[in-house]
Amino acid sequence: MAENTGSSRPSVDQPLAIERSGIMGLINDYITLTKPPIISLLLITAIGGLFLAAEGIPPLQTLTLVCIGGALGAGGANAINHFLDQDIDAIMSRTIKRPVASNRISPISALAFGITLNIGAFLVLTFGVNLLAATLTLAATLFYVLVYTGWLKRNTPQNIVIGGAAGAIPPMVGWAAVTGGLDLSALYLFTIVFFWTPPHFWALALMIQDDYEAAGVPMLPVVAGEERTIQNIFIYSLALVGLTLLFGVSDAVGFIYLGTAATLGTYFIYLAWRLKLDYSIRKAKHLYLYSLLYLALLFAGMMVDSVFHF
Repeated sequence: MAENTGSSRPSVDQPLAIERSGIMGLINDYITLTKPPIISLLLITAIGGLFLAAEGIPPLQTLTLVCIGGALGAGGANAINHFLDQDIDAIMSRTIKRPVASNRISPISALAFGITLNIGAFLVLTFGVNLLAATLTLAATLFYVLVYTGWLKRNTPQNIVIGGAAGAIPPMVGWAAVTGGLDLSALYLFTIVFFWTPPHFWALALMIQDDYEAAGVPMLPVVAGEERTIQNIFIYSLALVGLTLLFGVSDAVGFIYLGTAATLGTYFIYLAWRLKLDYSIRKAKHLYLYSLLYLALLFAGMMVDSVFHF
């Protein structure tokens, strides 16, 4: 009798295990739609704007609501991006396993999810922070999904240059959340992220240019070739580091930020120069991965400087 009872347990538990696995898989797919790594980097730049505007540690409630609203807005924009890019995602090896491209989530569900998250972001920021912060977040989403994804990405090799404006808005959201307005410092933060985007994304494009070519996406390496792309990476890297150092001599930041910008920027230019001297996929990958760390550490240095400004 005891043996019979024990042998029957898998048949009872197995459907429950499969059901739990299915639910968790679906939840994971919806989380994947939001692209959490991208959200994390965008939030770091928004928090940098908060600290800089507050000249120290910002109010906890404002910080929390900006993070919630920013995560919802960015996640919603990314989910809509899955809906709009489902055709090319299904061709590219890097994206073929995405939830919509692999038919694990229906396109209309991804679209509805993205719109819902953006409505939530607007409500959180409007009633919890201020209308300007909410409007800037919504503008970032609309620019990303309509201008970049819906138009620029498939029609011009300058897609990421212009489209980078969407990802440069979060630090302005952080600034607006504290001050209720925008000024030159907020525009500087926007410009820094704006000039960071091309070398960051072109390094990735060098790594997967065959994917972009197969999908018919006119990324710069596909249209202009590797040499021209690397030249542009180096030029934008110089401009980026120059901008960060120029901001470092303003009254908005102090020596901690300036030292951070100089140290991080020197290595950024070194990697871009090394790529220019002797191109390889491995060196493009190094630059791409470092660019992610660079932006996070630059804004982290800005936060520390805001607290211990001298």
